[in-house]
Amino acid sequence: MPETTSLLAFALIALGMVLTPGPNMVYLISRSICQGRTAGLISLGGVALGFVFYMMCAAFGITAIVMAVPYAYDALRFAGALYLLYLAWQAVKPGGRSPFQVRDLPKDSPGKLFLMGFLTNLLNPKIAVMYLSLLPQFISPDHGSVLTQSLVLGLTQISISVIVNTMIAIAAGTIAVFLANRPTWLVIQRWLMGTVLAGLAVRMATEARR
Repeated sequence: MPETTSLLAFALIALGMVLTPGPNMVYLISRSICQGRTAGLISLGGVALGFVFYMMCAAFGITAIVMAVPYAYDALRFAGALYLLYLAWQAVKPGGRSPFQVRDLPKDSPGKLFLMGFLTNLLNPKIAVMYLSLLPQFISPDHGSVLTQSLVLGLTQISISVIVNTMIAIAAGTIAVFLANRPTWLVIQRWLMGTVLAGLAVRMATEARR
C-alpha cells in the first residue's frame, strides 16, 4: 500500500486534474446537454474504461519503459504543456466557447456513446501525462508491491474522476441554463478556465524531472 500522505497528495492532484476542463469534461457536458443525463453517464462509462486501460499499462511496466528512454519524459512533458496551451487558447480566443455552451451533436446509440467516451479519454494527453509521469512519483518500493501501489493509486484516481464527472454530467443542464442567462458569467468562466490551463502548462513545461 502507498503511504497515507502519498495517497492523500495523489488524491488531491487527481481531484485538481478532473476539475480542470479538458476533452473528457467538454464531451460529457456536451452529451448531457444535447442528449440527456443518461447519454452523459453512458459516455462516462467509456471514459472510465479509458482510465482502466492507462492504469493497467502503467501498473504492468509501460511506465518504466517510457521513463527509461532518454528524453521520453521531457517529450511527454512538453507535449502535454503544448496541449494545455492549445486548450487555453480555445477557451479565450475570439469566438471561443465554454464547455457549458450547448453544442449541436447527433443522437447516438448507447454503444457509440460508450465507444466515443472511451476514445476521447484514450486520446487525452492529460491522462497519459498523469499515468506515465505523475503516478510513479507516488510509488515507493519500500512500501510493498509496486504493482499493488500502482493499482491502489489508479483506482483512487478513477473513483475520484467518476464521482466528480457524474455530478458534472447530472448538473450540466442546470449550469448551462444559469450561464446562458448570464453572459458575463460565461465570459468570466471562459477566461478563468483559460488562465488555469495556461498556468498548468507553464508549470508542466518548467518542472524538472524528479
